[in-house]
Amino acid sequence: MAISVLLIDDDPEVAMILRTMLCGEDYQLRAAPNGEEGIDACRNQSPDVIILDLMMPEMNGWQVCKRIREFSDTPILILSALGMPQNVISALQAGADEYMVKPVHSESLASRLRALVQKHALNNSRQIA
Repeated sequence: MAISVLLIDDDPEVAMILRTMLCGEDYQLRAAPNGEEGIDACRNQSPDVIILDLMMPEMNGWQVCKRIREFSDTPILILSALGMPQNVISALQAGADEYMVKPVHSESLASRLRALVQKHALNNSRQIA
């Protein structure tokens, strides 16, 4: 079964690159071009995992992450060109589960996405039991 990935990023080129990177890896990628649409897509489509950029106009990734955490525990992987430790710390404090600095290798990204989904599923099964 394909892993449903929601990409929230204002750069359409990033969506194209990620689709290519995850091609053949059994991922279904949907893209939202801004924070508001990403929040709505998360609420309405229940993705398995979210890839979120930090630097977006109007609503940045930290704000989007906090808003999503108000209603969802879907794993969030930050994919950003910002690699300073304070950026990573701020993203994790906002509710992100993982942080990767661009550029990333396709196998590393796919592996981390898969691990986040598996961990989330395991945590949910423990809560049900």
